[in-house]
Parts: sequence; structure tokens; C-alpha cells
Amino acid sequence: MSGPPAATAQVRNAVRDALEPLGAGELVLVACSGGADSLALASALAFVAPRAGLRAGGVTVDHGLQPGSDQRAEEVAVAMRAMGLGPVEVVRVEVGTEGGPEAAARAARYEGLSQAAQRLGATAIALGHTRDDQAETVLLGLARGSGARSLSGMAQRQGIYLRPLLELTRSSVREACMAAGLQPWEDPHNTDPNFLRARVRSEVLPMMEDVLGPGIAAALARSAVQLREDADALDAWATWAIQSALHPEGGLVVSILGGLEPAVRHRVIRRAALSAGCPGGSVSAKHIEALDQFVMHWHGQGPTSLPGNMVGWRAGDRLYLAPAPQ
Repeated sequence: MSGPPAATAQVRNAVRDALEPLGAGELVLVACSGGADSLALASALAFVAPRAGLRAGGVTVDHGLQPGSDQRAEEVAVAMRAMGLGPVEVVRVEVGTEGGPEAAARAARYEGLSQAAQRLGATAIALGHTRDDQAETVLLGLARGSGARSLSGMAQRQGIYLRPLLELTRSSVREACMAAGLQPWEDPHNTDPNFLRARVRSEVLPMMEDVLGPGIAAALARSAVQLREDADALDAWATWAIQSALHPEGGLVVSILGGLEPAVRHRVIRRAALSAGCPGGSVSAKHIEALDQFVMHWHGQGPTSLPGNMVGWRAGDRLYLAPAPQ
């Protein structure tokens, strides 16, 4: 008796490996947009999870950004139920404007997924990101100039989120979708040149393949893994360092910060800014550099403004971060 198609087996094996750490009877949700990648993931989860002693459900997010999105979300939910997934929910979110349309939609989506997981008692949520998505993420991080953590791309496991397909190509995952007889929906945003990721996908990566040769996506994904290992090590060092630099009466001790390697010092400063109240994702390299000037090149300069109506300044041997005076 012949087995499943090679692409189907690849996706199922990747899902099986991702689920291995979970305990018997736990609920895993798949986040399914109706695209080929997430449909293939949903189909594989429906097959693998029961055989691993796990329960499998699904969530589809309606961002409300396109006409008919509510009907489409219901159709995706019907498709997931037909696979045998349950519970299945449609989560409707309101997309704001902070950070631009792509970032705002992503933030709303993850918030909706997290709330669904909490409501349904799910241990994990599986996401359909592929190796090609990882390569795009690395290039976008490179363009932002936001350091090794950004260039390390997406983690295979991050909190409750699992990305089983990160080592598989988009083409092989879509082949598995077709082999399952599923009918994917192609989000027009994925090819809309107004969205930066769409242009990276349709213009930048193909150009790099043409100029530098095939295998660029795989090389970028490998670099992401190596950079993630480096970033994890530096983050662990920064965790120790920030505890050492905290002054019992408030602020960070500048003389301790100044003795740290720049990569660690900058991480400590970023963490301090976020802990003080700067919004996540808003602290840029420019903000970190301005605060670092208080440590390494202080000549009595005054406070510097930070995101979230925050301010940083130096007094004596201490660096302070706090809400700006009203």
C-alpha cells in the first residue's frame, strides 16, 4: 500500500515534530486564513493530532478589511470543521493604525488568536509560516536595520505559537494543499505592491535569485537560525546584566553599563525603555543610540524624548527612563 504524496508526508512529519513536546489531551489550534499554507497545515494537524493523543481545533481571523471578509471567514471555518477539527471559531478583530497597515493587522490578529486560545483552553496555536516567509522576514529586518534579533526572523516556537513549516518551502506546502484536494483563497494583499512584504516576495527575492543564484531563501533561513542562537545568548547575558545595573533607588548605574559590550549594553537599554513604558516595537536603533550617548559620551546634555511620551536622562552616575512631565 502506497503512502501519501511526498509533500503531504513532509508537512505531516513537520507537524508531528512540532507537537511532540505537548501532553496527551491538550488542545492545539491552527490559525487558518484559507490560504494554501494554512489549509495544508490545518489538514496535517487534523491528521496528526488525534494520532498523537491531542485535540485539534481551528481559528480563522476576520480582519474586516475587505468586502465579504465575514463570509469568507465562515467558509474557512466550514472547511476546517469538514477536516474534523473542533472547536472551530471565527474571530473578528478591529485593526488600528499604529505602525502602518501591515503591523496593525498583525497586532490585531495575534491579539485575537491569543484571546481565542485563552477562551478555548488551548495549549498552542500552529501558524503556517514557511521558509519563504522566513526569508522575507529576514530581508525586512535587514531593511529596518534593527539588529540581530530582527534578522533572526521567526522562531519555531514562541510562547504558545508553533511554526511547524518553517523549514519547508512554500511550493512544497502548497503542493500538499493541492494533494489534499483543498481549494485555497489567495489574499489580494499578498500581491498588492502597496504592501512592503508583497514587494519583497514578488520583486526583491526573485531579483536576488536571478543575480546571486538559486537557494537565496534557504540561505536567509539558515542565517536566521544562526542569528537567533546568537541573539538568545546575548539576551541571556543581558538578563544578568540588567539585574546588576539596576540601582536600588531607581535608574541604571552608568558605570556598570559602560563596562558592558555594546551588544549587551544596547539590549539592557532597550529592555529598560520597554519596562519603563515605551510601547513594544517602537524603540528604534536611533532611540537606543540617543540613550547610549548618556552612558558613553555624556557631556551634560539634556533629556531625550522616547516613544510613548517617555523621556530618558542622566543624573550623576545613573540613567533614568520615565514618563515625560505633564
